[in-house]
Amino acid sequence: MTLRDRLLAVLLPTIWGFNFVVLEWGLGSESDPQSERIPPLLFVAIRFLFVVFPAILFVRKPDVPLSKLLLIGSFTLGGQYGLLYTSMALGMPAGLASLVLQVQVPLTIVLAATVLRETPTTAQIVGVTIGAIGMVVVGAGRGGHITAVALVLCLAAGLSWAIGNALTRALRVSGGFNLTIWSSLVVPLPMILLAVVVEGPHGVADGLEAFGWKAGVSTAYTVLVSTMLGFAIFNGLLARYPSSSVVPWILIVPVVGILTAWLCLGETPNAAELVGGAGVILGVCIAQGLLRRRGQRV
Repeated sequence: MTLRDRLLAVLLPTIWGFNFVVLEWGLGSESDPQSERIPPLLFVAIRFLFVVFPAILFVRKPDVPLSKLLLIGSFTLGGQYGLLYTSMALGMPAGLASLVLQVQVPLTIVLAATVLRETPTTAQIVGVTIGAIGMVVVGAGRGGHITAVALVLCLAAGLSWAIGNALTRALRVSGGFNLTIWSSLVVPLPMILLAVVVEGPHGVADGLEAFGWKAGVSTAYTVLVSTMLGFAIFNGLLARYPSSSVVPWILIVPVVGILTAWLCLGETPNAAELVGGAGVILGVCIAQGLLRRRGQRV
């Protein structure tokens, strides 16, 4: 990667790590009667409605059939976020969600190796393995109780994201921002329909009524920063580099998620989280060959 792209690759997990704190804030807390409770699927629909409009009126469609763009959007955006939001609404904590979702990293590399024939290097395999061990240590340090349904939904969100990554890489679409906008087209209507089925018409109406300023700020961040900027960077990197060179950077997301939860929500990390986080960063450095290159220069 060029220096510019490495800086973008570092910025990306910073954006997405903080996103989990913003999501938890926007979804509200069942333990807080004063918080705004928005049905998760409705929240996803609102988010991507604002991603699509009015931007799609001014952004050129990528040179890819619309059917393929919608297929990418179904997995990368609709599947991932529909499952993730529902998981968090069922009690998956923000920090732990940021960790579990990163199952997409090894899954993406496996899919890229088997479907796209992008064989990862030894350093990438070792780095991802160390990073995965670090995430397990962090997860053990988080502790807490979550339902099996919430955990399975979060894991399924990671799988959906990995499939979307493989599709994005296979198409090699240039222009990450354009791909983000147009692939989002598939999300709002199905999510609204699912919200009506799950919550009922009255539940959706109550959710819209409860959409206050906290939900508005959360939506603004997820639309402008996390989705438009974040996925524009991510899709652009996937178009230029093999999946095994891009996705290991996303292992840093839970580290940022835990640190920002500490700063913003007062969730102080324990020793296991600090050690595991250091392992994640070490794994990313190994996967990207940063330590080896530094050693060669000395």
